[in-house]
Amino acid sequence: MIKLTVAATSEVKRLQSKRDNSHIFLRIGVVPSNCADLAYLVKFEEAVGPVDQMQDCGGIQVIVDLQQLCYLDSLTLDYAEDLMGGGFRFYNPKAARTCNCGNSFFLPKTIDTSSPKAI
Repeated sequence: MIKLTVAATSEVKRLQSKRDNSHIFLRIGVVPSNCADLAYLVKFEEAVGPVDQMQDCGGIQVIVDLQQLCYLDSLTLDYAEDLMGGGFRFYNPKAARTCNCGNSFFLPKTIDTSSPKAI
């Protein structure tokens, strides 16, 4: 299960309010990264795909590709502002280590990525 902090929920709702379509979903995923093995993906989408799992996180409809859930299960998404500006922060207990950028991570070799499980 993915969790959004109160700060992340507020920021996502603020970003959603700026869009023309109020019925959009927040997709959280991973993509290959040159910095580390994988990087986090956070974007809005208008439709749920056939291999997506959806969950409600404080009023935010979050979708995750089932094949990527093994990387993201138990992820906490936070939002914070500092002197460099605001941004989402990812806290992933499955990550063996993260890159200095904070948006990419390495997985331990023991993570089973062969069989997706439902949220």
